[in-house]
Amino acid sequence: MVIKIVGSNCSNGLKLKKMVERFANDYENVEIKILDNKKDIETYQVKNIPGLLINDQLVSEGKILTVREISRLVNEASPA
Repeated sequence: MVIKIVGSNCSNGLKLKKMVERFANDYENVEIKILDNKKDIETYQVKNIPGLLINDQLVSEGKILTVREISRLVNEASPA
């Protein structure tokens, strides 16, 4: 599973990055990618940074998610 954080160089992006890292500590197959340039923001059509993508699907933008919320989004995005 690949989790991408778009716009992680802002204060909210840094907070979201910490939450994603906490979530990833409990799982082995999680790869975290940080996307900070303007091209990435346009490519993934993120209107409000930070954006969170799970397997290249935009699941959240403009919010700092808790570990519980990230876990829920991962479960929803994972194929059953």
